[in-house]
Amino acid sequence: MRMIWNAAGFLSLGLGALGVVLPLLPTVPFLLLAAFCFARGSQRFHDWLLSHPRFGPPIHEWRAHGAISARGKIAATCAIAATFSISLILGVATHVLVIQAVVLGCVLIFILTRPNGSSGPEVDVQQRR
Repeated sequence: MRMIWNAAGFLSLGLGALGVVLPLLPTVPFLLLAAFCFARGSQRFHDWLLSHPRFGPPIHEWRAHGAISARGKIAATCAIAATFSISLILGVATHVLVIQAVVLGCVLIFILTRPNGSSGPEVDVQQRR
């Protein structure tokens, strides 16, 4: 079972890493999932992920405060706007646009109502442990 948890953790970590460079793919949810999986599969990988200078701080911010960084909020808002704009440009059916607007609007409200975390990797990871 540990191998399955580790495989799921690495898959989630890979998707999270892709999310760093692909604007429409979220990063932090996949990092949170990777931390969850590694906590059940490998303490060593879990500790590595939490102490990673790029991936660790957003996990700590979310766990400690339910916070999303201002930079993350801006990126998410831009991605949501781009997604909806592309749908408009492509002429997606009106009922699909309505559903998309409701879902994306709810996601945006959730994101924007979270507390602000730090905006970069300068968070003291040891302080959050």
